[in-house]
Amino acid sequence: MKLLVKNMNEEYAKQILTWKYEAPYDFYNNEESAESLKELLDAPYYAVVNQCNELVGFFCVGSAARVPYGSTVGAYLEDMNDIGIGMNPALTGQGFGAEFFTFILSYIQETFKDESLRLTVASFNKRAIHLYTKLGFIKKVKFTRGSTPFITMVKNFTA
Repeated sequence: MKLLVKNMNEEYAKQILTWKYEAPYDFYNNEESAESLKELLDAPYYAVVNQCNELVGFFCVGSAARVPYGSTVGAYLEDMNDIGIGMNPALTGQGFGAEFFTFILSYIQETFKDESLRLTVASFNKRAIHLYTKLGFIKKVKFTRGSTPFITMVKNFTA
């Protein structure tokens, strides 16, 4: 599958807000609201599309990728770029994750020239944690927000 990065626009953002994941991944379902739409359009979010211009997923960089509560417990003390990703639920669990995330990592490394990247993932998401570990991310900080435990994971490109 050929992937391309596009600037987030209202059409892509509205599609993303309608995505519904099956349990237990429904934790990642978004609320369709003006505030959610504004976040996708105002923060540094990017759409990932295939060769037919169909929305495959998205990613964000910087503070938009952080779980806000993590800052209060020191999860983001190291100075590095954060990344968050989401894949169209119609494509999850089918073996596209590695290709999708590798493409995003390459794009970010070429575009932002980061030496390290950090992501935050809910601890129950074993599927994602397995993928991130396979692609060189190492578990760093654990914290809990409400009843949901999270892990930050870091990848160093210079090592």
